Amino acid sequence: MTVSLALRPTLYEETVPGGGHTSFVLKRGQSLRITDLEGSANVSLLLLNAAEKSERLNLPDSLKCQHTAKLTAGHCLYSDMGRVLAAITADTCGWHDSFGGVLSASEVQEKYGAGRYQELRNSFHRNGVDNLLVEMGKWDLGLADLLMCLNLFSKVTVDSDGCFHFQPGNSKAGDYIELYAPMDTLVVLTALQHPMDPNPTYAPKPVQLTWHQAQSDGISLLCRTSRPENGRGFHNTERLYI
Repeated sequence: MTVSLALRPTLYEETVPGGGHTSFVLKRGQSLRITDLEGSANVSLLLLNAAEKSERLNLPDSLKCQHTAKLTAGHCLYSDMGRVLAAITADTCGWHDSFGGVLSASEVQEKYGAGRYQELRNSFHRNGVDNLLVEMGKWDLGLADLLMCLNLFSKVTVDSDGCFHFQPGNSKAGDYIELYAPMDTLVVLTALQHPMDPNPTYAPKPVQLTWHQAQSDGISLLCRTSRPENGRGFHNTERLYI
């Protein structure tokens, strides 16, 4: 079960425009709701231990220990130290991609054509690598720290031959995912199209970020009990605060 947002005060709210990027520390006990405002959004997300940034999101372990390639409500996002950086406590979309990564500047130009600031001003074409690095630089992180990211709101399936297939229209306007932080977690994200999105036009969609204060640990119950491994992951995380 999840705890209704009506029981939790809203701490802050902001909109990330399509092509935008941001970073912040989601504090222990807080929840972050990310909402797709128009439909077909994609958010490329990195997570790190805010106190020790060499500890960061490990997607292979997150998938392996929960026996899934489809992340949704009830799943945890693990660090490379076996701790829970965030738990997915609510999700109306139902599938978030762990395979696609982000595009570089040259890949964006190859896919969408030239989109320079000189002609387009603030509508110029941005790319995932540079957007994430801009935010990471604010926390003394660089290219060597740019590892696998999670693409929220996007669905990529794998056929019997091992080929990836992007599924358009996975997320509708108003769909959201909610992340609960059992530790202080550095969040780095950018709102850009998924690398496998077949739309030939550069048209990233905006998302809304809403912070809430959890009033009890019951919010994480679904994630703690969905698999035995997750109970142990929360235990490893809580040892940081003994």
